[in-house]
Amino acid sequence: MSEPTPPASAAPAVPNPAPARRAPAGIDPRGPRFGAWINLVLLVTVLLLGAWPAAATAVLAVIVLSFAIGTFRGVGHTWQGWVFRRLVRPRLAPPTELEDPRPPTFAQLVGLIITGAGLLLGLVGVPYAVPVAAGLALIAAFLNAVFGLCLGCELYLLGIRLRASRAAA
Repeated sequence: MSEPTPPASAAPAVPNPAPARRAPAGIDPRGPRFGAWINLVLLVTVLLLGAWPAAATAVLAVIVLSFAIGTFRGVGHTWQGWVFRRLVRPRLAPPTELEDPRPPTFAQLVGLIITGAGLLLGLVGVPYAVPVAAGLALIAAFLNAVFGLCLGCELYLLGIRLRASRAAA
């Protein structure tokens, strides 16, 4: 026997849409800002060590390693995040709201690219690569630490908006 033919007015079967992605658990927004203060101090140290390029490069390498950990494991897994969680956050009131960790994690990637390029170029002998990279990262760290303006986070949000506008078009 053949199967009955659906009436002409029946709507065609629509596959179930993909399940909506849930945002990862929120983080205390004061943590990345605290990390920016630490990075600010380290980046100033890189610039002050200009007369000792090996020392400046070593400090920049520590910053690059921290950005790499923040990029690939998440901003809360950096040593700055550990210091914040263990020593600073217990002394503060609970945060009023939590922040999506994806923008600060993307900001870690931006920092990794800038400082990583400076480190690599410095290691192959490009003059001024280390202080230029440190200076660029210093501007971003300063804006985040002092004013709470995360340039990498803003780039992330701009990318989301651009992707959404292209999808809508």
